[in-house]
Amino acid sequence: MEKEWKIILYQTEEGISPIDDFLNLLSAADREKMTKWIEYLASVGPELRRPQGDYLRDDIYELRITLRGENTRTLYFFCYGDYIVLTHAFTKRTEKVPEAEIEKALKCKENFLKRFNKINIDEAYNVSGFHKI
Repeated sequence: MEKEWKIILYQTEEGISPIDDFLNLLSAADREKMTKWIEYLASVGPELRRPQGDYLRDDIYELRITLRGENTRTLYFFCYGDYIVLTHAFTKRTEKVPEAEIEKALKCKENFLKRFNKINIDEAYNVSGFHKI
């Protein structure tokens, strides 16, 4: 049986989840499509390749989805051998992923790794669906 990665939707200490905010703005059909791609990411992990996924830099990756003809990107990173943390999503309007978006993901990663280690992440994670911690 292949490994199933655990998906975490990044959340700030204040309880703000940029991924949730983005998903809540989508139509039901787009939200379902994006959810299916996130589930696929959980099933393949680092094996996801172009055109659906790509490595950006500094251990930040992108999930590449087209919604209503627009390029949507979800940035994420891997941690502690079992987890994929989705930092945020945005509609890409330039040829390359803007540096500001990568920097935002890196700040989320730094914040997340300061708050969670291998032991407390396992304690906090709830295996039913996408989980925010």
